[in-house]
Amino acid sequence: MSDRGQHGLCGPVKSCTEEHTYPARTDAEGETSPPLQTRYTMQFDMGGRLPLFALQCPVNSRKRQWTLPLIVFFVSIITNASGQDTKFRKETNLVNVFVSVTDSNGSPVGGLARQNFEITEDGRTQEIAIFERTSELPLNLVLAIDTSQSVFKDLRLEENAAVQFAAAILRPQDSMSLLGFASAVNLLTPFTNNAAQIDRGIGRIHGGGGTAFYDAVMMGSQLLGDKRGRKVLVIVSDGDDTAKHATYDYTLEQVLRNDVAIYSLIDVPIEASAGRDLRGEHVLITLAEQTGGKSFYINAGGINKAFVQVSEALRTQYFLGYYPRHEDPVSNFHRIVVRVTKPSASGFNVRNRPGYYSDQNSKPVR
Repeated sequence: MSDRGQHGLCGPVKSCTEEHTYPARTDAEGETSPPLQTRYTMQFDMGGRLPLFALQCPVNSRKRQWTLPLIVFFVSIITNASGQDTKFRKETNLVNVFVSVTDSNGSPVGGLARQNFEITEDGRTQEIAIFERTSELPLNLVLAIDTSQSVFKDLRLEENAAVQFAAAILRPQDSMSLLGFASAVNLLTPFTNNAAQIDRGIGRIHGGGGTAFYDAVMMGSQLLGDKRGRKVLVIVSDGDDTAKHATYDYTLEQVLRNDVAIYSLIDVPIEASAGRDLRGEHVLITLAEQTGGKSFYINAGGINKAFVQVSEALRTQYFLGYYPRHEDPVSNFHRIVVRVTKPSASGFNVRNRPGYYSDQNSKPVR
């Protein structure tokens, strides 16, 4: 082996050369190859710590010389002139977007294909890398029921409807958790796909007290945070928050960071305008809109119809995945817009989460 010192653009360069002779070999068909002598050369830069390239030359062969580049992205640690370690890291995470499409009558639209969609991030068109109809993807659902004094009169109807909803929507790959909330939030049933366990949890609901609405939304989104697949929070409430433990903006950020869609079932205890809680209704409607979900009024057809509408919406969704290109380096929140472009954009209403935070990690859907 021989060494030779040079000086490169990044500092001293060290070359090492080593020769090997391989004996003659006979293959399975009886043909004998002659001995082969090769010479290996490797150069190191920056004090011999960083391999620059390797060259393998057959010395006694008539074949052309060939190079074997060391595709060394183990340039994870490089010693610079000051002796400090510098780390290089570049990651591009898949962005998951669940999309619901309805027609002008509000009915879910199925049967669309990849070429029917266009997706942009911060105004820049993105290539759809993954497209699936989500009917077979796991559904993780938290059902949160308001048991406070303001909606107590409808509690028994809501409990019965919730039992039927759980039995109808749960499949073997799905899971549901149950929360009850008044002055505090109680976990009544952890995640399960057993409708009977949900039924027993509903039987433990007790009404009365104030309303920790934002606490329930945040707890539901946190429970869903580490789940794979679709993550949905169905909340039955009048939207009034009397606990005052959190703000709307902070709660919405936590929901978006956990990639949760909210479906609001709005209970209006007092329909007369004089005593109606319009602020609470607005919160429920806006939370659903800004997370890619939808809101339904219980009074318009009853609680059972509202749960059926949620089931229909969840059974007809699309999953779009893309790797961000030309990501805005300044903004921490990246806005997503999904459009149906074919056969016609008119007459379709598209719902999806409005964006994501670049400092969060997307969870795989499977």
